[in-house]
Amino acid sequence: MRKLKNSELDRLNVDAFKEAKKTPIIIILDNIRSLNNIGSVFRTSDAFLVEKIYLCGITATPPHKDIHKTALGSTDTVAWEYTKDTMDLVEKLKLDNVKICSIEQAENATMLNKFVVEPNTTYALVFGNEVKGVAQDVVNSSDAVIEIPQFGTKHSLNISVSCGVVVWDIFNKLSSNVK
Repeated sequence: MRKLKNSELDRLNVDAFKEAKKTPIIIILDNIRSLNNIGSVFRTSDAFLVEKIYLCGITATPPHKDIHKTALGSTDTVAWEYTKDTMDLVEKLKLDNVKICSIEQAENATMLNKFVVEPNTTYALVFGNEVKGVAQDVVNSSDAVIEIPQFGTKHSLNISVSCGVVVWDIFNKLSSNVK
């Protein structure tokens, strides 16, 4: 078995990416401190044709060399916007019938493997601060709280890893709804 060269991967160019039909997933980064985490979320969002990323609160915005280091150009493909207040954004998206899902460990959270996606629904996935998590008022306003099942000794996953796991899972579930 031979590894493929990048030129053999048949990836979209920037213009084709911007024209491509997007996955009905929006990412909300709620006060993320790490520029490398932000860049990694951009790269994951590019891989799964995420509709848009909202960078909220203290979350840094492109262009920045430390975001670029992990984003590898995906800040040029994935639509993004800065919004100061996460709650204002959540309220606005809810008015647009976007389903808000906080990714958090909380009472009565739905485990990711048990989360059922609804067809013809856009999901906004909220990922929180590396130490404090998703703000409690955002959790309270969410339509769902999704928890990634974990079985080891650690209490959480890195936010960029969490994003990859959740986006992949929801992408697969949405794709299986398309007939």
